[in-house]
Amino acid sequence: MTAHDDMPPAPTTPQETIAAALRRERARSGISLTEVAKRAGIAKSTLSQLESGSGNPSLETLWALCVALEIPFSRLFDPPRPRVQVIRAGEGPAVVSEHADYRTILLSASPPNVRRDFYRIAAEPGEARRSEPHMHGVMEHVVLCAGRALVGLSDAPEELGPGDYIAYPGDLPHLFQALEPGTWATMVLESS
Repeated sequence: MTAHDDMPPAPTTPQETIAAALRRERARSGISLTEVAKRAGIAKSTLSQLESGSGNPSLETLWALCVALEIPFSRLFDPPRPRVQVIRAGEGPAVVSEHADYRTILLSASPPNVRRDFYRIAAEPGEARRSEPHMHGVMEHVVLCAGRALVGLSDAPEELGPGDYIAYPGDLPHLFQALEPGTWATMVLESS
């Protein structure tokens, strides 16, 4: 028997990865299941389901849990990665919004002592993806790759076209609203 025989199997689905990360981060923080659920504004039973891998969380629920645990969003999807990584368009672990036709795929999680995460966003016209403030000091950088979108602070979003870039504080209410079908962007979150 090797030391690795005692290790639990590696998660294989996005839900299992999220479940393992939530259990790990809640244990690390020393906060009870009840308290994390309360801070995130979700039912204790919902958090219990997510930690067991049986839930299917929305983007909003995951962000609320990250704020409650004071962790970057990427920590929920932080499996070991090879030195060279390629994620083809349309691949990768996607999380969808509950209120808008919007999904995000984590492209690169920030390694320890580096505070930046890369995402690919795909959105369709309709309701805006409204985001509550993230942790203090978060900045979002967005390059619109295709389509048109309103992006930025909720009270003063900017209309972007292909190739346009915007940076704004992610610790204030902000939004992303596609104005054309097939809109997609690359986003970098950095925190200080």
